[in-house]
Amino acid sequence: MKIQMPANANRIIHTLQEAGYEAYIVGGCVRDAILGKEPGDWDITTSAKPEEVKALFRRTIDTGIEHGTVTVMLDKEGYEVTTYRVDGKYEDHRRPTSVTFTASLVEDMKRRDFTINAMAYNETEGVIDHFDGMKDLERKIIRCVGEPKERFDEDALRILRALRFSAQLDFAIDEKTKEAIRNQAVYLKDISAERIHVELTKLLVSSHPERLRTAYELGVTKIVLPEFDAMMETEQNNKHHMYTVGEHTLRVVQEVPATETLRWAALLHDVAKPRTKTSDETGDHFYEHNRVGVDMAEEILQRLKFDNVTIGRVKRLVLWHDYGMGKVPSLRSFRKSLSKMGADLFEDYTYIKRADTLAQSDYMKEEKLANLEVLKEHYKTVMEQQQCLSLKDLAVGGKDLIGMGMKPGKELGEMLAYLLEVVLEEPEMNTKDALCELVKERMNSKM
Repeated sequence: MKIQMPANANRIIHTLQEAGYEAYIVGGCVRDAILGKEPGDWDITTSAKPEEVKALFRRTIDTGIEHGTVTVMLDKEGYEVTTYRVDGKYEDHRRPTSVTFTASLVEDMKRRDFTINAMAYNETEGVIDHFDGMKDLERKIIRCVGEPKERFDEDALRILRALRFSAQLDFAIDEKTKEAIRNQAVYLKDISAERIHVELTKLLVSSHPERLRTAYELGVTKIVLPEFDAMMETEQNNKHHMYTVGEHTLRVVQEVPATETLRWAALLHDVAKPRTKTSDETGDHFYEHNRVGVDMAEEILQRLKFDNVTIGRVKRLVLWHDYGMGKVPSLRSFRKSLSKMGADLFEDYTYIKRADTLAQSDYMKEEKLANLEVLKEHYKTVMEQQQCLSLKDLAVGGKDLIGMGMKPGKELGEMLAYLLEVVLEEPEMNTKDALCELVKERMNSKM
């Protein structure tokens, strides 16, 4: 078969071949091209040593020269060119203690993780496939190159990569590979939180985030996200629910748009239910699970080295995900809640709320969805009328109050908070004249 690769990638390969070396595109770009997907990167492998690669091209960067990788720059585009290599002994389930260059493409391919990632291609020879990667693509199977135990011994991160590829490609994991994951999941404790964060996020934002269930079944989440195991094992004997907390959560994750923030918020919205569960004759209850969940979400995301902006937004979604559960709020009540929630969060809140409802039992489902539509109408009204929701939207500010004789400090802050409270009750009061009149009345009453 013919793969259409970028002209510059082809140019690099031809330059290396004309100099007497072997060269191919390799790995994920070959896999994606065969599957009809647009590769994100076009990596090249060659028999040429790094210094030989550098001698052939005018502009190169030593991106990982100790491991044989040189980035060749052509027309402001960078292509990683890596020498065939054999890895030395692995002592930390992550990186080899040494790397030896080799002249054999097959030897290089033997160290790669999965058969579907162990194919090479150039226009002269076509697809080079020594480990039946093409067959596994057809069968939709994730299978390790050689012995799975050896591959996971070398790099335990491959365990998460297997699960992530399964979710991204909608492929099953080969039984022997599964068994090795089950036996060696404990090695994930040696992998950095940053790497785990990246792989879990790629799985979650894939088209099949429910494959996190497989991670649970194989003992992977027990190591990298034990809170999820507790969710999978917590029943919800409650008229609003029909699944365990974990199974409900997986359905919520599937229903929200595939962004990092929304998928993690969906995953963690009920994370505190195992911890807050109580039961009586009416069933199971999870009082304050949203508030407890805020602290748990922060702890988990900090552990996984998320940035503060993402952590903050996920926490807010966890806190507010149950808003609007009972009787639909009036416009006035909604405006006050929106002021606390933050208008910037409302759209994401609606995604979580809708998904949460769809993943529950049929009890009051239509009513809950109808209530959500009313909230959306309330939001539309507030936005279209540009109603005040925060101190920065007030028609008067701190400078105005100082100009009226107030001194900076606590009292000024309390006055602004009072004015916001008034305007949230009566939006039409948000004019400079009306608010200044209120300030005068309040100041006079204290004299």
